[in-house]
Amino acid sequence: MQKFLRTSLPIVLALLFLAPFGGRLAMADDAGNVKAVQALYDAFGKGDVAGLVAGVADDVRWDVVGRPSDCPCLGVRTGKSGVEDFFKTLGSLYDVSEFAPKDFYPSGDKVFVLGHYAETNKATKKSFESDFVHVFTYKNGKVSTFQEYSDTAKEAEANRN
Repeated sequence: MQKFLRTSLPIVLALLFLAPFGGRLAMADDAGNVKAVQALYDAFGKGDVAGLVAGVADDVRWDVVGRPSDCPCLGVRTGKSGVEDFFKTLGSLYDVSEFAPKDFYPSGDKVFVLGHYAETNKATKKSFESDFVHVFTYKNGKVSTFQEYSDTAKEAEANRN
């Protein structure tokens, strides 16, 4: 029994220590990636699309999950020009009354963000709000992929006349 405790105790302690980190130690990049995501959100809040685009890779994959037929903001765009197009489309369609990233969860090369937003469609005057999950993947200090998950049914309804 003593031999079992001597060999097992360090493993059990290591697992207990690592549990809050999803089974791994927090990486130095985690804090840097969270700060980088927060800087992107700050740029968005200031209307600084060029600053936001500067934080993405040349070949970024920008995916706002959903059918573009439901809303032109949904779907996959690629490259910096695709990201610029997304924000141009967003600005032409909606007045954003609330955008609140709340919780940031780093995990290796990814940062998961939980938040909430509210928008009004400029043409239909219909408002909607949704919680969201954003997933940023970093490669070489830049966003290489972005994914947004939100209530696209509410967004589609706001786009209907």
